[in-house]
Amino acid sequence: MTTSDTESLHPCARCARMQKTCCQSTDVLLTRGDVGRIEAHTQQRGFWTRRAPDDPTYNEPDPDDPNWLRYTFDDAGRRRLLNRQANGDCTFSGEQGCVLPGEVRPLICRLYPAAYTERALQGVGENRCPTALLPASNPKVSMLTVLDMKDVDMERWRRALYEELREELREGQGDDP
Repeated sequence: MTTSDTESLHPCARCARMQKTCCQSTDVLLTRGDVGRIEAHTQQRGFWTRRAPDDPTYNEPDPDDPNWLRYTFDDAGRRRLLNRQANGDCTFSGEQGCVLPGEVRPLICRLYPAAYTERALQGVGENRCPTALLPASNPKVSMLTVLDMKDVDMERWRRALYEELREELREGQGDDP
């Protein structure tokens, strides 16, 4: 692939050519709503499991988001997570990046790399996106700009994430495997 071909790729696909991506290095949390949207779009089941996260830091309380652990873990210390391919990639990763359309992707994926809590968006979080994806000509441009992430969309996804998590907690999380 030539440099110009690489530059025409989505930034996430370009990132995958530079380093291990968020789709390869993190456990992707799913809400029941995410599962329903993905099942309706793909007509597939069995793309997720309920298990403890690989990264033990996911079990640590966040003083800025005190309900997060209660919302995302069941009583056995498990979360609903996307499965991975044999190479470690997310089950929905393809050659050009995520194979799911934007409005079908898990809410967590839509929000990455934004930082957020139950109360508000907080800008760009711990950014694992390579700085080489940022335009050298404008040092004030953030990854959110490069990814064309609009505040109104991020706020809508953040609200939806926490609404779905709160609803699951109210209804009980014990109905999945």
